Amino acid sequence: MTHFAYGIAANVVAVLLYGSNFVPVKRIETGDGMFFQWVNCASIWVVSMVGDLMLQSPKFHPIAMLGGVIWATGNLTVVPVIKAIGLGLGILIWGSSSLLMGWATSRFGWFGIAAQDVSRPILNYCGAGLCLLSGLIFFFVKTDVELHPNSESIPLLIDRVSALIGCCLLAVMSGLLYGSSFAPILYIKSHSSCRDSIFHGASVYDLDYVYAQCSGIFVASTVYFAIYCAAMNNRPRVYSRAILPGLLSGLMWALATYCWFLANNYLSAVITYPIVTAKLNIFNANIKHLFFPQGLTNCFIFFLASCVVLTGSLLTAISKL
Repeated sequence: MTHFAYGIAANVVAVLLYGSNFVPVKRIETGDGMFFQWVNCASIWVVSMVGDLMLQSPKFHPIAMLGGVIWATGNLTVVPVIKAIGLGLGILIWGSSSLLMGWATSRFGWFGIAAQDVSRPILNYCGAGLCLLSGLIFFFVKTDVELHPNSESIPLLIDRVSALIGCCLLAVMSGLLYGSSFAPILYIKSHSSCRDSIFHGASVYDLDYVYAQCSGIFVASTVYFAIYCAAMNNRPRVYSRAILPGLLSGLMWALATYCWFLANNYLSAVITYPIVTAKLNIFNANIKHLFFPQGLTNCFIFFLASCVVLTGSLLTAISKL
């Protein structure tokens, strides 16, 4: 029960940081987002180096960097998605798709990972389903964000709809990449007890792999930024005002990841994925509801989705006991 309490507490902190890590850049001009992404990922890597020193530099597994590469690839779409459909809707879409991928990967043992069992699987299935449903309901909580406020930019309605669908698909793809970015670490842990595996004897403590994953994030983002500079004929769009917000955003993301990995250590990924994503949805919707109230209908939708997400989180948590 003590480990369960620690895991839930770490989950709450992770949600608060994940849910607000893009807030510093919301009002900042970032252009196409490539420079911001590189600054953001550099900050993540620096924080992970400090964490690695605090953990006394555990063994570095290069394959764990693959997860960072996958995450950085999905992160390329963040700025365009936020600009097109807003921070709230973007988080809801990629959060829901990430929930499905991350939960299914750990629950059913995809990508060569050992399937993680729970004592009450039916409750786990129902909880994950309700958490996903909450994201779909939160989709209808209105905000003041419009796809293109300038009507002259896209004069035809069909163009607006096509652009919206395209950005939503980008958000889904980003979420699927986010959800699979932890698979390499889970693979290492699940094969640490196999004598014929190269990962035999590897650490099963999740925090030991954060530095390797963040190193993959920084390397991949640097490669992408170099390709971008070459494509722009060495004239990248650099926005100096995005530097400090980008560093702060990376700091918050890295700390959130440490909290999430700590929660995984206490609860396992099959529990934390639905809970973190569901709480992230309700945290994000709270911001939307407080700052952009839209009347009784919006309040009812918000209340309904909140009840669904809390029920789903409760069922998921109980399934571990």
